[in-house]
Amino acid sequence: MTALITLSHGSRHPGAKPGVSELTRAAARQLGVTGIDAHLEFDTPDLTAAARVLAERGHSRAVVVPTLFTRAFHATHDVPEAIAEATAETGLELISAAGLGQGRDVAAVLAARALSDAPRARRIILYPVGTSNEKAAGKTVALGRDVEKLTGISVTTVPATGHGELVGADGIAAVADENAHLLPLFVTRGLLLDRVHRMWPGSISAPLGADLAHIVGARYLAAQSLSHAKV
Repeated sequence: MTALITLSHGSRHPGAKPGVSELTRAAARQLGVTGIDAHLEFDTPDLTAAARVLAERGHSRAVVVPTLFTRAFHATHDVPEAIAEATAETGLELISAAGLGQGRDVAAVLAARALSDAPRARRIILYPVGTSNEKAAGKTVALGRDVEKLTGISVTTVPATGHGELVGADGIAAVADENAHLLPLFVTRGLLLDRVHRMWPGSISAPLGADLAHIVGARYLAAQSLSHAKV
């Protein structure tokens, strides 16, 4: 049976890893496979260590699903390098899957969360980590428009960092409103999310966490299917 490895960026926040682990367990349970979480930095295990654990348990292959929403530097450089290194070090066959992305499936999860947490909100502030990649940042704004269509509530995107018309603490201060709902595009807890909690006067959703399990599962199945088709 092909195992599942989720690969997160990692965080210095002590609550980040438990959230990723919960998502991984939920996705693995839905798929009926063994799952383990790995991290690019800050948290452990890294991808090589996670692959080694699976190899020692008798697994010969695993699908790696990055828990990344944007296709920017981490997705295009760090993830392939980590997969190449882990494959060379452990001999485990690692199949690279697409990340979480910013498609309609993610928009649906965000919309459902917003409507559940704040059905009477007059405005939604979509709060992603952000990226300096202008194209990827534009896709996050488009994601906000998709959430707006699904909820019928106006959405403004304010990334914590990187590129955008409104960014960071100044951007949040500009849109702060007790009648608005802040909707984090975060898998798990993080320092940037803690920062906005201290500033925001209105309601805030929790990180998406295990609500993303079916998307991780879909990325796993798509990568496995493509791998089989190439054989």
